[in-house]
Amino acid sequence: MNVPFVYRNALLLGALTLAGCQQAASPESLITAKELSTSEIEPNNPASHQEANLMTLVDFTSVEPQGWLQNTTAKSAIEKDHLQINFSAQENISKLTIKPHQPWDLSSLSRYNLAFDVVNPQNESVHFYLSVENQQGEYQSRSISIAPQYKGTVFFPLNGVEADTEAGFWGDAMPWKTDDLLMVWRSWRADNVDLTQIAALNFFTIGLLENRSIQIKDIRIRANPEPDPQWLKNIVDQYGQNALIDYPLKITSDEQLAQQTAEELAQLDASTGMPNRSIYGGYTKGPKLTATGFFRTEKVDGKWWMVDPEGHVFFSHGPANVRMANMSTLTGIDYKDDAVRYRDPNETTPEDSMGTVQIAQAIKDSRYVASPLRHNMFNWLPEYSDPLAKHYSYRRSTHKGAMPHGETYSFYQANLQRKYGNQPDGAYLTKWHEVTLSRMKDWGFTSFGNWVDPAFYAAKQVPYFANGWIIGEFKTLSGSVNHWGLMPDPFDPEFARRAKVTIDEISESVKDSPWCAGIFIDNEKSWGEREGSVEARYGVILDALSKSVTESPAKKAFSEFLKQKYTKIEQLNTAWQTEISDWDTLNQGVSFSQFSQAQVADLSSLLEILGEQYFKVVHNTLADKMPNHLYMGARMANWGMPDEIIKASLKYSDVLSFNIYEEGMQPHFWLFLEKVDLPVVIGEFHIGSTDGSGLFNPGIVHASGQQDRANKYKKYMQSVLEKPYMVGAHWFQYVDEPLTGRAFDGENANIGFVTVTDTPYPQLIDAVKEVTSTMYQQRLED
Repeated sequence: MNVPFVYRNALLLGALTLAGCQQAASPESLITAKELSTSEIEPNNPASHQEANLMTLVDFTSVEPQGWLQNTTAKSAIEKDHLQINFSAQENISKLTIKPHQPWDLSSLSRYNLAFDVVNPQNESVHFYLSVENQQGEYQSRSISIAPQYKGTVFFPLNGVEADTEAGFWGDAMPWKTDDLLMVWRSWRADNVDLTQIAALNFFTIGLLENRSIQIKDIRIRANPEPDPQWLKNIVDQYGQNALIDYPLKITSDEQLAQQTAEELAQLDASTGMPNRSIYGGYTKGPKLTATGFFRTEKVDGKWWMVDPEGHVFFSHGPANVRMANMSTLTGIDYKDDAVRYRDPNETTPEDSMGTVQIAQAIKDSRYVASPLRHNMFNWLPEYSDPLAKHYSYRRSTHKGAMPHGETYSFYQANLQRKYGNQPDGAYLTKWHEVTLSRMKDWGFTSFGNWVDPAFYAAKQVPYFANGWIIGEFKTLSGSVNHWGLMPDPFDPEFARRAKVTIDEISESVKDSPWCAGIFIDNEKSWGEREGSVEARYGVILDALSKSVTESPAKKAFSEFLKQKYTKIEQLNTAWQTEISDWDTLNQGVSFSQFSQAQVADLSSLLEILGEQYFKVVHNTLADKMPNHLYMGARMANWGMPDEIIKASLKYSDVLSFNIYEEGMQPHFWLFLEKVDLPVVIGEFHIGSTDGSGLFNPGIVHASGQQDRANKYKKYMQSVLEKPYMVGAHWFQYVDEPLTGRAFDGENANIGFVTVTDTPYPQLIDAVKEVTSTMYQQRLED
């Protein structure tokens, strides 16, 4: 998750049944709102109350919805008063669409929410999604995990202040008092999606390991209660926790925090870690292979392994993002002094990886409240003279959210200072490093994942993966959707120069250490979608073709490829069914609205050429500077792993890496990796829950509670360990994200092994130990 998380939005555009080809309906053809009425929610809901029902969208007791169901990859049946949806684990996206003959017209309504009653008849939780789609194929997507045997109401605001407020984080605070379940955004809230007319409702799951089913009924539009003037105010306490509710791990005093810390330190001191481990975390009871003094890979008895420097088989499992960067949240304060926003053009660290920035007093003197909404969320922030004020920092730009830039605060670092305040000034971070290393050993983890504090490099206790970003003033290409930013043009000589600058810096920090298990460069690049329209799959190529060869190095390379293949422009026109007058016209830039089969094949070839150039530059630069270390690839996300890019990466990557935010690795969906026959590591995965964490957002994969979260983790890891090509899996991330969202993009999920107060989640840690204590034996015996 450069986190994770925009994950799959654009893919769903192609995968879902969309209504973008329909003409706008005339007012008389729309299903319009009924007269205001009231109905009671489920009697077993303890918050039972009268609700204002503005419009019934789907009443399954009537005959009409029978013709609205489009069972694409899920099965369904209307039974009495409800719809039974059976989601299939044999499909990566198992989906049911409800599409009325005419769109539902909500244009006469205001301040409303969409609600429906749901039953989970199973003894396992069900994580499902609902996308609400307009006639143009645009949509908003939300999701939720339903606990076993749950029966009640699910909702989310569609209109009104509760729906429109950009608070700067993903999962929203409960908008009003109710025991109904609030669905959360799939990722960032969808901007400028007009849902005054709803063309379809899409219920779907992603990446199930087992079949699941739900029952839904009475899909309706309800009136929102009167706005709560205290909504989003004073929601964060002095520890960065949810101030509005109690939950088991909540800290209420410094004394409680100190006692808890002492108890954990004593337990860690007594721990001997997992048995039969080499100093690098390899398995000493496994086959002894050739020792090279560095990490490498080898296929043993049909299974891929990493091999540690001493020659022991090694499986890489541990947390990613173990660092202080990207752990702070926006306070609502900004500074008028522009000096705080200065950027050095030679920087090699992207904004979201910057650590704490110390702010000069002269700049602080220009402070002002830039966002009252954000500033009023906190019932405590330290004065600048407070000892805990050292954890203020600054974000010069944000990717998404309520503020383009502003002051930040790290409650996590403040809590570490509270925990280890008896250490010499500043040494609380040293103590944090020591405790983290002890936890890694006690929990049975064998390595850190990507994005680890370089202070762990020199510790020489736990293997790590070094990382770097290639950023700079090189040319870029734009896809139809740019998840984390524009795609670098790898044909630009400046890209190669900046790659060398980055890798030189990594080399200097690693110092050819055998503890460095491998190198990750970049993350979740916007190559294009794996499925969908031509524009979605090959947007970066079409963007290059639209440019002049003088402004785009990639365009120049593509033009040369096409000239070599077709020789004459007439041959190109025949294949592409175009009317490009000459090669000079092509060189100046061309755009397309329709595509022949031959043209799509050429776009595919050009995407592979683009990918090959990228991986060649990175691989060759690494091989020249750091020949002893594995190149782990670019951590491709499911939404950004076109077949062409995977093919290109095979020639240059020592290990392939994918960020897989699903319930696990479905055997059928990832079967192609057996044919690839290269070792594979998962760069990111996680499971979270709002229940028991106090957070508003579970993360990308939801559980219905902390024990369910632990159970889902074990099933995920089982799906990884049984794959013969897998050599590692890294959980994103070590610490929960801030309640009010990390400053860069608003992610605020329960995805940590520890809370904001650095308190481990006991159920999850127990599950981790269960997995790590047996993972080597399982892989060797299966």
